[in-house]
Amino acid sequence: MLVSLVGFAVLLLLIMIRMPIGIAMGLVGFFGFAWLNDWNWVAALSMSARRIIDTSRDYSLTVIPLFILMGNFVTKSGLSHELYRASYAFMGHLRGGLAMATVVACGGFSAICGSSLATAATMSKVSMPPMRKYGYSDALATASIAAGGTLGILIPPSVILLIYGIMTEQSIRELFAAGFLPGMLGILLYMGAVAWTVWRNPKAGPPGERSTGKERIEAMKGVWGTLLLFVLVIGGMYVGAFTATEAAGIGAAGAFLIALSRKSITWRTLYEVLTETAHTSASLFFVVIGALIFSNFITRAEFPDYLLQFVQSYNLSPMMVIFMILGIYILLGCILESLSMMLLTVPIFYPLVQSLGFDLVWFGILVVVVTEISLLTPPVGLNVFVLSGVLKDVKTSTIFKGVTPFWIADLIRLSLLAWIPAISLFLPEILYR
Repeated sequence: MLVSLVGFAVLLLLIMIRMPIGIAMGLVGFFGFAWLNDWNWVAALSMSARRIIDTSRDYSLTVIPLFILMGNFVTKSGLSHELYRASYAFMGHLRGGLAMATVVACGGFSAICGSSLATAATMSKVSMPPMRKYGYSDALATASIAAGGTLGILIPPSVILLIYGIMTEQSIRELFAAGFLPGMLGILLYMGAVAWTVWRNPKAGPPGERSTGKERIEAMKGVWGTLLLFVLVIGGMYVGAFTATEAAGIGAAGAFLIALSRKSITWRTLYEVLTETAHTSASLFFVVIGALIFSNFITRAEFPDYLLQFVQSYNLSPMMVIFMILGIYILLGCILESLSMMLLTVPIFYPLVQSLGFDLVWFGILVVVVTEISLLTPPVGLNVFVLSGVLKDVKTSTIFKGVTPFWIADLIRLSLLAWIPAISLFLPEILYR
């Protein structure tokens, strides 16, 4: 127990002095494992080498770079403009309709892109100008983009869900199926947050122009590529037509063809897409390997067993334990970025959650939703700082003020998913169990 606590303290210290999370977790895991084995360096080196080799040779992990490649092609192809145009055609005439259209467009774009930060950065360039044109307040406009961007880590394909599945050895297909309905619920609750904001202050989101039926049909024609790619990749995986890895390969190829058809790919942009994919994938694999080495140290120290004994000694109900874990996540989200928080905590909590009889797929959705909240909460709030960097004339405090109704909506969604697991497990139960 003492060894584990010392390891956590050292790890948090290394993270606070800005050491990369992958290096910090790998170092603590390596030296901690050696300490537990009476400073047997051969055992620590053997464990670390095995983790590095096994991870790099795992065929199923090719799903990560392939989905990242798909998202990068989608970003370059300019699909975000068509998604926003289609959403605006149906909702732009409502009070707060442009902000609602932004949330829906973010949900659609993130369903293909899979990255919250990329969604927020891309949609800020697409939706901010028209919202300013119609007199939207900066707080509501930026908040709808920041909040809509968080959907990228839940609506499949999701890189965060992929990493969670790898760490807990859960089915990627089941995790993707479980994330669909909570993602749709998130869109509805965010639209409710927009409606509540403009109800309190009608000047924050005045209505835009009403589109004609012909304009709506024309706008829908622009999103056929997105819908087709989503149905092909996610639908094919849901019905078992192909595996997650095959779906990622088909998605990457499909996104490339869509980008070609839109004439948005040149040799230069192709080089940029491939190098960015390689860089992102290498960074993620580096972090995953570090997390797995740290996980070996935690398991060897028997910390999950001590945690279970602690819970049992106080006769806490299983749901009380879940809400305590979620509370810890919310607090950590104020000081740690989302991926670091997940990698640090999942190796500790998932054995405890499993021993209490909970479904790890359901728990994975809870982890991702509470991670979404950390993308909006101060002082870290990565999506907020991404927008602050792109929109340099908007104060960070203005964005944080605007996102308050949205993270309250996230807390409502988190409570619903915790108390009603069927929301997350409905599709996995029907399709795979």
